Order: sequence, then C-alpha cells, then structure tokens
Amino acid sequence: MVNFFKSDGKFSFVKVGTQMVVLAALVLGLVAFVGNNKTVTLNVDGKVSSVQTFGGTVGQVVKSAKVELQAADRVWPSADARVENGSVINVNLAKAVKVSLDGAEKTVSTTAPDVAGLVTQLGVASASEISVPKDAQLAVDGSFVAISTPKTVSIIADGKAAKTTTTAPNVGEVLKDAGVKLAAADRSSQPANAPVVNNMVIKVSRVETGKTATTTEEVPFDRLSTDSAQLAKGEQKVTQPGVPGAVTKTYKLVLVDGREASRTLVSTTATREPVTEKVTVGTKEEPKPEAANTGAAAPAMMNVAMWDKIAQCESTGNWSINNGNGYYGGLQFDIQTWIGAGGGAYAPNASLATKAQQIDIANRVYAERGLSPWGCGWAASS
Repeated sequence: MVNFFKSDGKFSFVKVGTQMVVLAALVLGLVAFVGNNKTVTLNVDGKVSSVQTFGGTVGQVVKSAKVELQAADRVWPSADARVENGSVINVNLAKAVKVSLDGAEKTVSTTAPDVAGLVTQLGVASASEISVPKDAQLAVDGSFVAISTPKTVSIIADGKAAKTTTTAPNVGEVLKDAGVKLAAADRSSQPANAPVVNNMVIKVSRVETGKTATTTEEVPFDRLSTDSAQLAKGEQKVTQPGVPGAVTKTYKLVLVDGREASRTLVSTTATREPVTEKVTVGTKEEPKPEAANTGAAAPAMMNVAMWDKIAQCESTGNWSINNGNGYYGGLQFDIQTWIGAGGGAYAPNASLATKAQQIDIANRVYAERGLSPWGCGWAASS
C-alpha cells in the first residue's frame, strides 16, 4: 500500500503528485501497447494460423512469422499494405513443378498451393487423368505431376473398328481399358509403351502359328539316252517311258487375321519314286544325195543297137540302175571309167545320166579300148 503521509503523520501533496504522474505514464503505456498489438490471420499455401503482431504492414507481419518471401511469391494484400486487427493475409509461395503433359516433360513455375490450382493454371481439360489427387499440396522444394489429356483413339481388332476417348498414358493401357487382350504371338501396330496421341489408330493383328498344310508335288524323272547305229541319225525311240515321282511336303503356317502370311517347310516324304525314261538315239548317217544331171546335151547317138544289146545283158536294159555294187547305169560304168572318159560333164555317175549321155561316153571308151571293158561285149555280135 502506498503511504501518502509524512513521517510525522501529516498528508504529503508532493508525494501524491509524483505517484499520480507515474501512474498516468503506466496507463498511457498500457493503452499504447493494447492499441498497437493486433491479431492477424495468415494463410500460407492453405495453412492458416493466427498471428499476434505489432507490425504495421503486411510485409512486417509476414516477416515476423518467419516466412521468407521471394520475388516470384504472391502476397495479397500487397507487402506495403497496412494491417488492422483481424486482417487476413494470403501468401502463395512460388514452386517449380515438373509436369509430364501427355508424355512431354517440362518445369512449370506456379504459385498455386495444390494440384487443382496447377491444372487450372495450365488450362488442361477437366477430364484429364492426373497422377496425384487434385487436393494434394505442391511442395516448395519440388513436386512431380503427370497429366494425360483426353484423346480420341481408333482401335481395329477382330474385324471391328471402334473409336474411344481415353486418358490412358500408353497404348498398352488403351487396349487394356478397351478389353482387347493380346496373345503372345499377336501384334499391335503401335508398341505397348508408345505414348497416346490424338487421333491415333491402333491395329491389332491376331497371329496363329499352330496350323500346318500339306501339298503333293511331282518329282521329274531322269532321261537316259543310248546311241544306236541301227537308227538313222536324229531318230529317237523311247524304250522305257518315264514316270514322274511324287513327294508330300508339310509346311508350318503363320496366319495373320486368318490369312496365310508365311509358310515354312518342316518335312518332305517321298510317296512315289520316279521312273527313268530310256531313249535310243540313232547315229546312222543317211547317204548323201548325189548331184543331179548337169543337163549337158550329148552328141547324136552312134552304135545304138550295139549298146542296147550290151545294156540288156549288163543291166536288163535299165539305164538308171544303181544297185549299190559300185557300177552305174545301163552299161554299168564304174566311177573311175565314167569320170576318166569325161562323164563328169553330164553327171556324177552313169545312173544319173541320160541314155544318150551314157552311149556318148561308151563310144569314147570303145574308140580307145574296144569292148574289153564290158563283160557282155560278146552280146554285140549276137
């Protein structure tokens, strides 16, 4: 208790006055303290807290809350705006987010607090497939978000074509979502890990490898030739007809959508052996054709009656006879006598010469040798 009396028991005005001044100063200080202290709501990327502060501006309040602002951060009201008791300050910190948009990666700078804000900032379709929930918070030290936008895709499989809208990231997922299953041997026009693009066409080919096919083919027969002097040259005679053989071949088939794409030979079985054809080939030379009569005119015939008698004896009167014994014509000239007496002017041998030509040559031989060359010379005198 404050004592306002002197030691002698009398009331002291001086003491009272001093105490009143001190009390007034305390009261004024308390009023000033109460007036400068404010309660402010601070929202940093969705995290809300109540802050007691003496700061007069937004920047001072944020700093006192130990939030270090960067140039790219978003603050509202602005950092130099005055704050009052009950003010609300919103801070969205800048973040570098790695975004995979339809397979293309890039780093996006954003002040959005969550994935939903990032999607809105990118302007992608609301039906897009997102790898993380839209309400997931984005971390200041980095986040990754994969986004797949809706695309129209055509699927051709099992003889049918269909269009679908998908947000699947790759071809494998598109086919899975469409209920199209691929067997081990089936083929797709696009790899399963290929990223999906708008208006893509995916063709599925069904491949069968378990079927076989058999064919029967002819085996050509061999030909065996044997020379023969009994046949004229160039003449041929088949002594044993040839018969083709036969083989059965088995192939492994590859069918694509029911059509044969390839075949591989797996076995060959002989079902009939071929029979060799045997042929006799003639080698006998044909006699060379003799030269024709030259047509040279013979002189008037002399001693005709005599030569007719001799010819009747030598060749029965056949002036063109050639019996292959080396003597020719009606008077049976050998080649040496015929040519030696000038018969070559008429024909190669007497059988090709006329009767008059033969009598002319005979008269020449007769003039030199008489009838001695003819064994039938005696007939001339009969």
